[in-house]
Amino acid sequence: MSVNRFDQFLFQLVETNDTTLQTELSRRYPHMLEILGKGVLNMKSPAMPGFFDRLVNFYSEPTLKQLYADALHTYTEISSIEQALGNGFAWLKACFPSMPLPAVYMHVSGFNQNILVGDSLLSVSIDKYLGEDFPLYQEFFYDYQRRLMLPELLVPDCIAGWLMSEYPFTGKENVLLDRMVYEGKIKYLVHHAFPELSLATLMGYTQANLDWCQENESQIWKAIIERKHLYTPDPMTTSKYFDPHPSLFLTDEAPGNLGIWIGWQIVDCYMRETNATPEALMLNNNSQEILRESKYKP
Repeated sequence: MSVNRFDQFLFQLVETNDTTLQTELSRRYPHMLEILGKGVLNMKSPAMPGFFDRLVNFYSEPTLKQLYADALHTYTEISSIEQALGNGFAWLKACFPSMPLPAVYMHVSGFNQNILVGDSLLSVSIDKYLGEDFPLYQEFFYDYQRRLMLPELLVPDCIAGWLMSEYPFTGKENVLLDRMVYEGKIKYLVHHAFPELSLATLMGYTQANLDWCQENESQIWKAIIERKHLYTPDPMTTSKYFDPHPSLFLTDEAPGNLGIWIGWQIVDCYMRETNATPEALMLNNNSQEILRESKYKP
């Protein structure tokens, strides 16, 4: 899949402030400008007075402008990414024959959302995938956050983002089981689309984190059940299981995102027990049924 380099074109405008480029940007990338305006600049439409002035000013901030240049340098040559995107979306299309495929773009968000999704398009924020050792990340992000900012996660995150846009969450946001199963579905499918990626990488874990989860899976599940967290519609409690920082509310050794990890295990059991298709999995929004039929008992 070819990637539309909106990021490169916009940087020309930032570098030169050539107002003639505004017309060309509006002609070639109207939807991206609108999505970027809403998602990053908090402006409803490129037609608003001062839109491009605000856009250029935003990206001209020295630290952000250097970040932009670094991101473009890192992603000068993207043929391997385009090949991986083609493979990933081909896998999706085989599993979901009626699923439309997006046009894919690249942009720089200044550490905002990793993936922006609009009508028939998806754009990835390349400044969020510069590698955990990127110097500027050291100032702004913890180590457990940087482990999710690897170049090898760019394409899997695109697939996850499109899946989530096509099959949005319909459960109860504050109920742990609903959130776990939904997040587990996404992680399960992305793993099958990219089986060469390690489980630790997909979770943003170190190998030690992954080993701890696998060795203590039954204890994590036991704690959830005994504390009656599975069905309690308490947003504070539920959110703890999807926080990337270490799960200190359970134990000092537990990594973050345990809700995603356990959800993934439940869905994996469900798929092995039922032999359901990926499409049937995503169409089944009954998390209690999925838990029951998974026979999940770590």
